[in-house]
Amino acid sequence: MKTNPERLFLGIDPGLAKVGYGIIAYDGTHYKHVVHGVITTTKELSTGRRLIKIYRDIKKIIAEYLPDSAAIETLFYTNNSKTAMPVAEARGVILFTLSESEIPFEEYSPLNVKLAVTGNGRATKNQIQEAVKLLCRMKEIPKPDHAADALALAICHANYVGFNKI
Repeated sequence: MKTNPERLFLGIDPGLAKVGYGIIAYDGTHYKHVVHGVITTTKELSTGRRLIKIYRDIKKIIAEYLPDSAAIETLFYTNNSKTAMPVAEARGVILFTLSESEIPFEEYSPLNVKLAVTGNGRATKNQIQEAVKLLCRMKEIPKPDHAADALALAICHANYVGFNKI
């Protein structure tokens, strides 16, 4: 019997200081961890330089792993516009980079991700990390938080898009 080839799903947790990324392989039945990490920018750089770094690093990840599809977290609105604006700017650069690279993508709210990964829309960070660890058969909880969130986004996207819809 012929087995399905794996598809690669990229998840991105946007931010200006830290952008979490995670890639999983999915064959229609099983998830497999490929890579995860964080793109970090420092306050010493101008906002423009920070956005360029995010752009370049996302491009490198795409070039190295060639994901079939991507997921990015929607902007979570808070009362603190000082935080929301830089995240929105980073999201814009990430969406541009995915589009320029011709990577199809979807956007998911934190609630949707929590429901898809744990079945509980009020899941804690630790519950999400444990679920990602179990689903991807990892030995340890993925760290840091931004990278674990990105892996959860990739799993959510694989569930939503399905294997044959890409």
